[in-house]
Amino acid sequence: MKPIAVLGVLLIAIGVAGLLIANISFTEKTVIVDAGPLKVTADQQRTIPIPSIAGVIAVVVGAGLLFYGRNKASS
Repeated sequence: MKPIAVLGVLLIAIGVAGLLIANISFTEKTVIVDAGPLKVTADQQRTIPIPSIAGVIAVVVGAGLLFYGRNKASS
């Protein structure tokens, strides 16, 4: 399989995952007070939204790369 076709399949997989998963959530520890031996930390919940258009664009570009790689391989 050509590298461009592999990249196309990878982009399609990432695009479909982006369409299925609406956002990514993670917890971040931040130091609020750092006074010598005393450290006060807090956990903050962060959410990164994934736009649907990004998933659609990744799928379309991946399909285009697959099509281009297939046409280039046959000629």
